[in-house]
Amino acid sequence: MLKRIIIGVLIFVSGISLAQEGTTSPYSFYGIGIQKFKGTAENRSMSGIGMLSDSIHLNLQNPASIADLRLVNYSVGGSHKYVTQKNASESQKTSTTSLDYIAIGIPMGKLGASFGLIPYSAVGYKLQSVGEGVITQSSGEGGLNRAFLTFAYTIMPGLNIGVETNYNFGNIQNAVYTKVDEVELGTRVISRSDIRGFSFNLGATYKTMVTDNLELSSAINYTPGTNFVSENSREISSIAVLPSGLLVPSQFIDITDPNSDFTYPSQITLGAGIGQPKNWFAGLEYTNQKTSNFTNRQILSDPNQSNVNYVNASKFKLGGYYIPNYNAIGNYWKRIIFRAGVRMEETGINIEGQDINEFGISFGVGLPAGRLFSNINLGFELGKRGTTDFGLIQENFFNTFLSLSLNDRWFEKRYYD
Repeated sequence: MLKRIIIGVLIFVSGISLAQEGTTSPYSFYGIGIQKFKGTAENRSMSGIGMLSDSIHLNLQNPASIADLRLVNYSVGGSHKYVTQKNASESQKTSTTSLDYIAIGIPMGKLGASFGLIPYSAVGYKLQSVGEGVITQSSGEGGLNRAFLTFAYTIMPGLNIGVETNYNFGNIQNAVYTKVDEVELGTRVISRSDIRGFSFNLGATYKTMVTDNLELSSAINYTPGTNFVSENSREISSIAVLPSGLLVPSQFIDITDPNSDFTYPSQITLGAGIGQPKNWFAGLEYTNQKTSNFTNRQILSDPNQSNVNYVNASKFKLGGYYIPNYNAIGNYWKRIIFRAGVRMEETGINIEGQDINEFGISFGVGLPAGRLFSNINLGFELGKRGTTDFGLIQENFFNTFLSLSLNDRWFEKRYYD
């Protein structure tokens, strides 16, 4: 047990270092960055639907689902993303690799608990604009992490409720370098926000057999608006450019900006699906987020940037799974889980009057591994974000995600000593 705890601590530390390297999207400039998917590789392979829960897989999206666990579950997952970014005239290719989550779920009769660490948002972009004798280069990095603790309870057979408490923390750095022709030195401004705040997530799930073979599953998930505190600072320096292109800063001026508060909007998710337990399932999910109420971080608020607006965001997800025969002990291939899904998303960002939308198709497999229904999950997703119209950037992406879902028994009652 001590060895497991030590390994867990090491992975948590590595998670903190990796979680903020998860994007190269220019759209991460806005707000607190690109919001990361909150869920396991199993969920992502089914377009991200979160109403499904069972006794051997950890569900990170709806806290009520933890009450269905019957085995202690260790889950860890990561992903690699290939992206082609293009506008009307040119394109480039980028890629990122990130640790997406690490979590433990513990069943305790009617009560269930889980805790872990996941990335909440990611910032990573490099932009350049050339005007009349002026070159401006902008870059950003960082993001927020989320440490969570979840409790769930079974009120009656089939009906669970749950609550999740999150501590969100991290920092975001934005740099702007400006160079004017025939002026020896350029100017660079580096702004940093150290952000922290608590948030909560409330959920309920309900499952019932509607026929002898078919089970109806439904879920609701609500996240109230989140208040964050941002400690802001700014560094201004003169920049000399060497013949090699290297930027050499000098004449630093540190400015302590006033701390600021901002609100991240509330979100509600409704989902329902039907299937034959341990054989197949199909579900539909809808999410609405009041992004129009978003209060931006102070350092990104630009009164001259009137071409950017926030509107309410929404997501539609359709996904499911199929198992040929989960109980085919002598046939490994019949116990493989096949998953697939499709999603459409309105991100809530409107630039030049153009909504930034996202679309994705996903599929994957769950491979049995070892005892107690542990499994390795491999998934893929094809999709795009944005458009090349109005001078904007379109991102075509291919995601690969991998996870381990390992089960164990704790607190076993011994009949012989």
